[in-house]
Amino acid sequence: MTDAPPPSLPFDLDGFERSAALNLDPATFAYLANGSGSNTTRDANRSAWDAWALRPHVLRDVSRIDTATTVLGAPVDLPVLVAPTAMQRMAWTDGELAMARATAAARTVLVTSMAASYSVEEVAAVAPDGTRWAQLYLLRDAGRTRALAERARDAGYAAIVLTVDGAAVPYGRRRLADGLTLAQPFSFPNMLLPGEPLDTPLTSLVNDFDPATTGADIERLASWSGLPVVVKGVLRGDDALHAVDHGAAAVVVSNHGGRTHDGCVATAVALAEVADAVAGRVEVYVDGGIRAGIDVARALALGARAVLVGRPTLWGLAVDGTPGVVAVLDALREELVRVMAFCGAPTLADLSRDLVEPATREHPRP
Repeated sequence: MTDAPPPSLPFDLDGFERSAALNLDPATFAYLANGSGSNTTRDANRSAWDAWALRPHVLRDVSRIDTATTVLGAPVDLPVLVAPTAMQRMAWTDGELAMARATAAARTVLVTSMAASYSVEEVAAVAPDGTRWAQLYLLRDAGRTRALAERARDAGYAAIVLTVDGAAVPYGRRRLADGLTLAQPFSFPNMLLPGEPLDTPLTSLVNDFDPATTGADIERLASWSGLPVVVKGVLRGDDALHAVDHGAAAVVVSNHGGRTHDGCVATAVALAEVADAVAGRVEVYVDGGIRAGIDVARALALGARAVLVGRPTLWGLAVDGTPGVVAVLDALREELVRVMAFCGAPTLADLSRDLVEPATREHPRP
């Protein structure tokens, strides 16, 4: 690991990615950075936000800009949540612990991955005042899933995030980066039952993902945990309604950062349809390719309550641990403030649909 200095503010988040590439082993960086196949979906996620141009209001009082909101009733200072990403110790020694400290300092939400390198209890303990949600998949072994949901509840997590776009995983895993070797010891404490060895391979656990997951499982998971269930991996309005009808408290428009299967619709394209379909019945979040405050503003204008970011916070983590993640979140906040002022939107509620339109005539208005 080299000592590449973190970029100073103001900076382009791509600068943090370049610094992370210097700090990480090439195979590790490739694993974190790459999507599936030829990276078509990963790259489309980023470019699709630029297909939306701003159409700002003027003559509005923007002497004060407020980026605060609530998600599932919890106050946050910024509509940018940290998405679940696995094995964060690959990026920084204390991985999810450093990430938890950063999100608590930034007063936003951390979504802890089922495949985290620290347990849900350990993550909660280092930042007890922070807001945390626990991400999981439904497994064929229902007892294993239920055990984690109950552990998250008992550790003070405020919601369960059910990832539903992993049904294809048992039919073939995405190829790992060439030469990737996980640091030892490396365990997956959230996926293990009492008495199971800590060195149980992740691949054997992933192969237990249940491809028979349906809407009814949302209700089952809510009954197990007693927590609101956020359904992550929705790209269609009808699927969003199906999730809501089965008790989803919120939905996340997501294609897994392009990591599950290449050739999917970009999230910036799918967002408006999903938001219009649920019509305010639940909150809608979105992830995928968000790299700037203007992307956050576009997402909210298209109907999202908040966004989730994954890779940018990993780059911050890889560069400088907790301070690096805070710097990334601060950079997104600073640019969001500038965009809101430019658009004549003093509050997030003022980021209305009429503030964005297709950048070219080939893109129909939502």
